[in-house]
Amino acid sequence: MRYNEISHNSHPHHKLKFGYTQVPFKCDGCKEVGIGSNYKCTTCDYDLHTHCALPSPTLSHSFYTKCSFQFLPRPLGTVARYCNACEKAVTGFVYHCNECGFDLHPCCAKLPMVLDDVSKSPTGEVKLYLYRKVSAPCLQCGRKGRSWSWSYRLTCKKYNLHVACVKEMLVENWHELYSNSGRSGSGGGDTSTTWRLGTRVPSLKGTLETHHHQKSSKGKVKKGCEMAGLAAQFVISAVLGDPTTLIAGVVGTLMSKK
Repeated sequence: MRYNEISHNSHPHHKLKFGYTQVPFKCDGCKEVGIGSNYKCTTCDYDLHTHCALPSPTLSHSFYTKCSFQFLPRPLGTVARYCNACEKAVTGFVYHCNECGFDLHPCCAKLPMVLDDVSKSPTGEVKLYLYRKVSAPCLQCGRKGRSWSWSYRLTCKKYNLHVACVKEMLVENWHELYSNSGRSGSGGGDTSTTWRLGTRVPSLKGTLETHHHQKSSKGKVKKGCEMAGLAAQFVISAVLGDPTTLIAGVVGTLMSKK
């Protein structure tokens, strides 16, 4: 359920209003990057993913059938903890299983098992399925497996993307932007910031073309790149917390500008 305005115990001084931004923001709850729908305090420039603003108190996941995850405002203990979906550090809001010790970022915990909003693609129907492990190489890193990272795989099973690799691309391209320009882009209305983000959003163009030139005939290269690129757009938008057709289109536009 979506609310237009909420009170949140992580930011008790002001209410948070539901909004939408095409400019990436850093979530003040889980400390991860987001885009699209969010809850925001414009007075304090405080942003939350919708998954972080309206969490489930407890959560089960089909990958961990024996686990019961509880939502926590911060990781337990003083030892560094890492998300079992993306391998990245947990520094804020988290779903934690006391029995198994597993941790999931809120957006990772809510990653759709199937991404299929791209059925109107000119390249044909494209569906991506979330796997805990895959044996085929990742389109980005080329490795067949990472110890923890989940993966999205196209129905044709030709293309796989580690969730961890997607996050690494985002961090590599946006960390410097946020550290140098502050939080000016989180509101979604600064066109100069949008342009600068557009020049820095990760591009898979070179990787896709190399992959297809090595493994496909020349006539199949263009279509293969289009399908893999479209898949990448939806995986990135899902990792950012808003796996919708609209946000995938925004991500695709930004990717093409690089």
